[in-house]
Amino acid sequence: MKAFLKNYRQSPRKVRLVAGLIKGKSVAEAVAQLDFLAKRAGLPIKKLLLSAVANAKQMGIEMDNLFIKELRVDKGIVMKRMMPAAMGTGHRINKRTSHLNLLLAEKVIPVKVKKTKGKKK
Repeated sequence: MKAFLKNYRQSPRKVRLVAGLIKGKSVAEAVAQLDFLAKRAGLPIKKLLLSAVANAKQMGIEMDNLFIKELRVDKGIVMKRMMPAAMGTGHRINKRTSHLNLLLAEKVIPVKVKKTKGKKK
């Protein structure tokens, strides 16, 4: 179950701080943590997570079994702007964007098999 967000207008460095908090957690834990996080990237990542859960539900997979397998934050396009500076010069300002890729997976619970001591018939 995948979901992605392209050209999110915040630098990847800042978004990775939030992404690192919820990697490997179950969906319910991640949503609870994103609700109370004081970072701007928390809301778009929560929205992306709920979109991936909806994609999983469409395929018939329960939300309780899902966890965040991968949340990759890549560099997007950089908008270049100029800021006037002293003596007729200018300094460049880079407005960075991020690409987010979210991958959910199901938890596999191993089942222990008992060995029976007995006669084979």
